Amino acid sequence: MASALLVPPAGPTYDLQPAAEQVALQTNYITNFNFLNQYLPDTYEKEFERYGNRTIASFLRMVGAEMPSNSDQIKWAEQGRLHIKYVAVGTAAAATASTATFQVNDANVTYVAIRVGQTVMIQGNATGVFNKAIVTSVPTATTFVVAFYEAGGLAVAGTGAGNSQYTVFIYGSEFKKGTNGMVGSLEAEDSIFSNKPIIIKDKYAVNGSDMAQIGWVEVTTENGATGYLWYLKSEHETRLRFEDYLETAMIEAVPAEAGSGALTALGGVAGGSEGIFYVVNSRGNVWGGGTPTTLADWDTIVARLDKQGAIEENVVFVNRGLSFDIDNMLAQLNGFVSGSAAQSASFGLFDNDINMALNLGFTGFRRGYDFYKSDWKYLNDPTMRGGLSNAAATAAGTITGLLVPAGSTSVYDQIMGKNAKRPFLHVRYRASEAEDRRYKTWITGSAGGASTSDLDAMEVNFLSERAVCTLGANNFVLFRFG
Repeated sequence: MASALLVPPAGPTYDLQPAAEQVALQTNYITNFNFLNQYLPDTYEKEFERYGNRTIASFLRMVGAEMPSNSDQIKWAEQGRLHIKYVAVGTAAAATASTATFQVNDANVTYVAIRVGQTVMIQGNATGVFNKAIVTSVPTATTFVVAFYEAGGLAVAGTGAGNSQYTVFIYGSEFKKGTNGMVGSLEAEDSIFSNKPIIIKDKYAVNGSDMAQIGWVEVTTENGATGYLWYLKSEHETRLRFEDYLETAMIEAVPAEAGSGALTALGGVAGGSEGIFYVVNSRGNVWGGGTPTTLADWDTIVARLDKQGAIEENVVFVNRGLSFDIDNMLAQLNGFVSGSAAQSASFGLFDNDINMALNLGFTGFRRGYDFYKSDWKYLNDPTMRGGLSNAAATAAGTITGLLVPAGSTSVYDQIMGKNAKRPFLHVRYRASEAEDRRYKTWITGSAGGASTSDLDAMEVNFLSERAVCTLGANNFVLFRFG
């Protein structure tokens, strides 16, 4: 009779024993798989960086500086023009009149800086014809009377005192012998600007239970660190994302308008801030054609800069489209570009050869001023500004670049109460002896070493309070469509 005892098949001659290290031994080699585990996937320990360096912050670090402020408002004064010109002046005087009364209709002008005895040039805005005259009286805050030097009197008849027919500027003065001096004096014309800081926050949280299940990943981070990370991998990315927001908030911030929903959401107090794009759009220079593609376009920009601060060196931060347009424009200046292959593209190389690798990019050029070109990742990143132009690259409002003057300027800091040298772009953050809000981070909860509450988690908090100051916005140029 057969035995009812079932004898198991012969097993391995030794038991499987896990190794403390990643070493291949007989004792930890698995040979017995079933259909549930024999097709376990191969895994890569190292995280693949398919997007390269993902951060976009670098712009303000390149062109600006950071300095503390202890107030809810930052105010500064910028110099006005040294010389006087009015572009919206009208008169009712007839042609050939030997004297005429002019009224200044320029916006925001409450009194004219024109005095008796000064000599002025008066030009018709439509015709370009001009007269020269001496001021004989200033009867009101916005009117002045002149006597013309020309025997023919007023060259172009006026159409009414309230119109904007003439441009007037002062070029000197003239007095009779034995007369008193100039009546009255002029005060320096300053423009007062201000901005307010905004509070920027972020947070990363992980519960205590997940912290007990450690999974390791080898990473190389954007700041150059390498090694193994577990749950703090996400914390690290939160930190990088927050640092990007510290810059992009300064670029894109706008003030909350009266009656806006944002103003209500912020409790009715003044909300928002004046970011770089907002300021340059408001009181800077705007190139509305998207990208200047010819020297004539750049000559127009240079002519505009001549009328502003005439800063010698400027950096143009560009998206890929504007970068290529500048490269193509400069390449076309080479006389051999349209020639044969053996002759073409000789710029920048003294011993050019058709078989040489050719650099088709330019880092800068000089046309009246020095312009240095720098790619701006923020304008190319598809998750930021670079993703707004995919559907229509020429859509109205698409920003293609920003011209920033290099160096610093002197302003009167109303908080400090004295003149100070400041970069054209710089960040002011709230700080005092007791509190520094430039970049705060702290841990709360009851996990990961924290013991501040009964929350079974670790929360990493981030906070900053800051504003950007755009000094001399008249020296900046924003390139955009529309």
